[in-house]
Amino acid sequence: MSITSLITGGAGFIGSHLAEQLLSRGEKVIVVDDLSTGAAANLAPIKGNSNLEYIEASIDDRDLVSDVVGRADRVYHLAAAVGVALIAKQPIQTIERNVYPTQLILNQLGDRLKQGEAVPCFFASTSEVYGKNPKEVWCEEDDLVFGATTKPRWSYGVSKAIDEFLALAFHKEKGLPIVVGRFFNVVGPRQTGAYGMVLPRFVDAALKGMPLVVHDDGCQARCFAHVSDVIDAVVTLVETPKAYGRVFNIGSDQDITILDLAKRVIDRVGSSSKIQYQSYADAYDSSFEDIRRRVPDLTRIQQTIGFEAKRDLDAIIDDVANYLRQTQV
Repeated sequence: MSITSLITGGAGFIGSHLAEQLLSRGEKVIVVDDLSTGAAANLAPIKGNSNLEYIEASIDDRDLVSDVVGRADRVYHLAAAVGVALIAKQPIQTIERNVYPTQLILNQLGDRLKQGEAVPCFFASTSEVYGKNPKEVWCEEDDLVFGATTKPRWSYGVSKAIDEFLALAFHKEKGLPIVVGRFFNVVGPRQTGAYGMVLPRFVDAALKGMPLVVHDDGCQARCFAHVSDVIDAVVTLVETPKAYGRVFNIGSDQDITILDLAKRVIDRVGSSSKIQYQSYADAYDSSFEDIRRRVPDLTRIQQTIGFEAKRDLDAIIDDVANYLRQTQV
């Protein structure tokens, strides 16, 4: 009997890659996406697959959630507000879109559990939940350190942390088989720079010979993981019972400064582009705060499922550049 997987946010960057992989395994896939940040074009490679059911709608619809969760054997909840630029401009939408749909989905999964149907669920969280914890490397049991409520930038991390508390509470109190994954800068083909995502923004500018805009001094350290490696981890975690009720960092632990990333992109694509600096106040607003270093401890995911990223940064840049060359023709 074929497995049916539900992917919320399935027309998004990560969700579309997940849908593609699950379909390639012979699963039936239900994608729900309101296209607020996703794009129907992301599903083009799988559009003709008879095992794909695409529903263009918001996942905050109670009746819709009841229907699609009721038909699923696996649930991958990826729908959320995404991107620093969007979060800074629309904090109300960020909070509402992150919290309410998660509660609806968990309630429905809880109802199925009462009927004796334990449906495994993956909840996509983010490295943003660590806030501005000053540690050099972050592990899953570290404190969450957020800024003041007067700074909208932290609304995203706080709302996703609430989601994590909810998900883990459903596991503890009801036995729901759920895994929480904190993504660290997932990148690759189909990702857009429209919401502040730095790598596609840099590659797009370099290919066009335009300046690569680096915020602040560019000394912020980040790690970048290819979406294919991340999807492999997500699928494996959902199929690993010892992962249930736990939180996992997912990504790469090889860090690079944003300034060095810009230089690497220019060199890798053979561009004549220059680097241009921009203050956070000009990029977002005067209240914006950033984190200087964001590096995950991957010990837990390595020990649990043997996770290892297969693609290095050069391969990621090449992949993104090749995708943009093809789509911009």
